[in-house]
Amino acid sequence: MTERFAELASVDGRITATEAATIGLKDDGLYRGDGAFEVIRLYEGRPFALVDHIDRLVRSAIAIELDFDRPALEIEIDALLAEAGPVDGQLRLIVTRGGRRIAATEPVPVHAETLTLATVTYSPTLILNGVKSLSYAANMQATRLAKGRGADEAVLVRPDGTVLEPPTSSIFWVSPEGALRTSALEDGVLASITRNRLIEELNVEEGSFDVEDLRGAGEAFLASTTREIQAVASIDGRVYPAAPGPRTGEAQNAFRKRLRSELDAG
Repeated sequence: MTERFAELASVDGRITATEAATIGLKDDGLYRGDGAFEVIRLYEGRPFALVDHIDRLVRSAIAIELDFDRPALEIEIDALLAEAGPVDGQLRLIVTRGGRRIAATEPVPVHAETLTLATVTYSPTLILNGVKSLSYAANMQATRLAKGRGADEAVLVRPDGTVLEPPTSSIFWVSPEGALRTSALEDGVLASITRNRLIEELNVEEGSFDVEDLRGAGEAFLASTTREIQAVASIDGRVYPAAPGPRTGEAQNAFRKRLRSELDAG
């Protein structure tokens, strides 16, 4: 197992060191954020849920009327992973309006055991609901707003008070009544791969929930490709001294079991 590795990128099948990879400047993927992407965890070189991620990339591309050559991208992914070797990291996939297919290996961001959250009011762009587009400026600004209030990350909340999701993850919380909850896809949140696995493994209520339900939670955690399961230490200043709590631990164990099962089967 390799903990540190040289980052590699494939641009339309040409593999180089990431810092040497280039695309043409006049690409609306760069000029206008017009494209789609995915990020996939690599465990000793093995991608987790690769087919699910590429399927979602296809759905995102269809939603923005962007054509790309999936078979070619899959061949390029295989070549890149063979070149990278048994790394623990992540794989980033990008398809752009200019026609570029990009795959790149990267280190996984370091996440602390717990993090703090602040709610940020956000009006979804309905035309992009459920799409992992390159137009991520609003998400990144929400994180900056939360950090400006002393938190580590944001939770997006609609103007009517409905809980959505953090900018790059899904959120789960234990309601005041004791139910494990998460926002419904119908409210425009991303169909997260990790979220889906947890819903399959645990008893989770999906629905439209008011922010006061979240603020009154007994515990909470985030789920994403890079974080896996990360405990929440506070929301809008309300502290959870026991974080990570028992339901978070249950989710972590369930995900690790599912992860190992799928990697072994693959």
